[in-house]
Amino acid sequence: MTLFILSFSSDPLMASPNSPPATFDACFNNAGARYQIEPLLLKAVAKGESSFRPWVTNTNRDKKGNPVSTDYGLMQINSTHVPKLVRMGVIQGAEDLLKRPCLNIQIGAWILAKHFQVCGVTWNCLGSYNAGFRKDRHETREQYANRIWGFYLELKGLRVCRQVKGKRICEPS
Repeated sequence: MTLFILSFSSDPLMASPNSPPATFDACFNNAGARYQIEPLLLKAVAKGESSFRPWVTNTNRDKKGNPVSTDYGLMQINSTHVPKLVRMGVIQGAEDLLKRPCLNIQIGAWILAKHFQVCGVTWNCLGSYNAGFRKDRHETREQYANRIWGFYLELKGLRVCRQVKGKRICEPS
C-alpha cells in the first residue's frame, strides 16, 4: 500500500474555507477505488471527522487536560502518523495534511484500509479509525460507528436531518 499512497503526493486542489463537499468528489472516488472502500463511506467519515472542513485541526487531550496529539484536515489524520508519512515521503510535514485535502483523503482511506485488514470490514472496525483497537474502547468504537452510519444514511439519501431548537432531529426520507 505504500506505493499507492506515494503516487498521490501531488495535489492540485488547495483548501478553501467555502469548499462544498462536491469539490472533493473526485478525491473520494479515487481513494475509494484505490483502497476498495465505498467513496460514500469515506465521505461519511469526513463528515463525522471534520464536517468537510479541510483546514480544521483538533487537539486530543488526556484525562488531565494535557495535549497528547493533534488531528488534521478532512479525515482528521492523527499526528502519530506524521513521522511515518514523512519517512515514506508522502508529506513534508503536518501542514501538508491541511493544505492538500485530496492527499488527506487518500491517507485517511489508507489508514482505514489498514484497520479493515486488522479487524475485518465491520462497523466496529470502522470505529477503530477514531477510537483505536484497545478492548476497553469497544463502546467508543460503537458510538463512533453509529454516528458515521447516520451520516452514511444521510449521504445516501435514506434519512433527512435538521436542527430543531438546537437539537439534531433525523428521520427516514
